[in-house]
This record gives sequence, C-alpha cells and structure tokens, in this order.
Amino acid sequence: MIWLSWRQFRTQAIVAGSVLAVLAILLLSTGFGLAHLYHVSGLAGCQAKHSCHNALALFSSGLRGSVYEFVFYIAIGLIYLGPALIGAFWGAPLVAREVETGTLRLAWSQSVSRSRWLIVKIAMLGLAGMAMTGLLSLMLYWWSQPAYEAAALARPDTGLSISRLTPLLFGTNGVAPLGYAAFAFAVGLAASVLIKRTLPAMAVTLAIVGLVLIAWPNWVRPHLITPVQSTVALRAQSVEGLSISSHAISLIVGANRPSSWVLSDMAVNSAGRPYTGPPTHACAAVSQSYQDCINSIIALHLKEAISFEPASRFWALQGYEAGTYLLLAVVLAAACTWWINRRRLA
Repeated sequence: MIWLSWRQFRTQAIVAGSVLAVLAILLLSTGFGLAHLYHVSGLAGCQAKHSCHNALALFSSGLRGSVYEFVFYIAIGLIYLGPALIGAFWGAPLVAREVETGTLRLAWSQSVSRSRWLIVKIAMLGLAGMAMTGLLSLMLYWWSQPAYEAAALARPDTGLSISRLTPLLFGTNGVAPLGYAAFAFAVGLAASVLIKRTLPAMAVTLAIVGLVLIAWPNWVRPHLITPVQSTVALRAQSVEGLSISSHAISLIVGANRPSSWVLSDMAVNSAGRPYTGPPTHACAAVSQSYQDCINSIIALHLKEAISFEPASRFWALQGYEAGTYLLLAVVLAAACTWWINRRRLA
C-alpha cells in the first residue's frame, strides 16, 4: 500500500519537494546576509531601546525595498498557500480520481480492506503535507530571527514594530502551520468523498480552506484566550492622528507594546466611553497648531483603553489553534472512513 500510494502521488510530492528546495536555497542564501546586516548595524551589542536608535535606523533602511523584504513576503505567502494546495492537489483527488477512472472497485476487491486502503493513504499523505509545511515554517523562523530581535528593541515610529502574534505572522510560526496542513488535507478528503469529482472537489477545498484561514484570525483567535484589558492615562506620544468636524473629534491612538497583539486601542473619557469631542478651542481654532490641539486634548485627562494579547501567550494560542485544527482534521478523516465503509461510492 505504501509503495502504491507513492506511485500514485509521486508527481505531487516531487513538485512540492522541488518548491521547498528552491525556497530553502533562497532563504539560506539571503539568511546569512540578513544576519550580517543585523551585526554590522550594531544591534547585536544593544541592550536597551534608548541606545539602539541609530542601529535600528541602519537596519531598517537596509530592509525596506530590499530583497530581504521580498523573500520574507514570498515565504509568508507560501506558508499560507501551501495547506490549501495540499488539500486541493493531495486530498481532493484521493477518492474522486479513483471514482472517475473506475479503479475504485478494483482497489477494494483486493486483499486490502477499504479502511486500510484509506488509512494508509491518509497517514502517508497527511503526515507528508504536515512535515513539508512544518519545514517551511522552521526555515522562515530561522531566517527572520534577526528581524524579530530588532523589532523587540524598536519603537513604533521605526517601522520595525512587528510581532509574531499579529494575524499576518502568527500562522507562519510555531505549530499552527501543522494544524492548517492537516485540516486542509482533511477538507480535501471530505470534498473528494462527497463530491466524487476531482475538479469540483479541488475548487470547493480551495474555497473552504481560504475562507477559514481568512475568517479565523478575525473572528475566532481573539476569543481563544480572554484578552488583557488595560487603562492608562493618555499621553501625547500615543496620539497618532485625529479627525475634526464642527461638533466631534476622532482620535487615532497606538499603544507601544512590542511583541504583543493589540486588538483595540481607543481614547475614553472618565465614564469609560469612547471620546468623541466636542473639539477643544485649540483644535477648533484655525490659528492654533497641531501640537496645541494635542496638548489641549491631553489636558482633558482622558484615558487610553487597550485590549491586547501579551507576547507570553504566544505558545498557548499556538497550542489552542493547532489543537483545534488537528481535532477537526481527525473528525473529518474518521467521518470519511465511516462513510466509505458504509456507503457505495461508485
């Protein structure tokens, strides 16, 4: 069964392995250059944020618009695209192709039972997909370490205030990509069993996996662990912008919490409600400067209400997320096995 499974899916495996090898060469060839940039900028010797301004500026200027930035986003895109492709090209054809070619009954009329036939294929292809996604995630983690270390020393105005907890980067680190790969493969398998046509099953798999990966960070992940709520005095440095009308004012504030995931950040009044004005005299008067307006707002003694997930929760969130996806994958695979054993597919 293992040899047969390899013969059937060797083309997909070779293509995926080739893409992984090319990306590994690209990350390896640029990773040492990124590490060199980190050291020559002087960041390796920095111990505190106040002593690293020049080093951070040099490192940041070397990143913007460079090949490093291009490689970083390419790798991120592949990590998110990889599970969807595994589900579409590995999971979706698993049963549907056998039905379309008429080889399903022949395969099940041999000494190998339906359950064993499916379990061996699920185990072999599913674990291979998880391994490839995990390797890609590990390579990107090694490559991006200098950037994360620089971000831990940076202020928001440097452009390096990135965090592994942010929605874009969270799914590229840790064990979460393993869960994505397993879930996508199981979705492809379920579509294959239910639809029994390869191309429609592939399309449905891509749609479902894409929808889940987009919706999850916004609607589910923020609620896996109750966010930390913090209320502090509003400072001028926290105000990033404002919008003024004749009767209202809207403030854009930003919390300086490196390595954390800020879910919401707003200026509130003494009652804890969002501050909407009316505009102060300094903000309404044309003759007053922007700084005068900000100073007048700070004089109102407003508070900054912040909801965030601290960096210390990274692995807890990773565990919850990966565990949920793996559980869904197991449930789908078990349901498909039960369905195949008790239903006539061809």
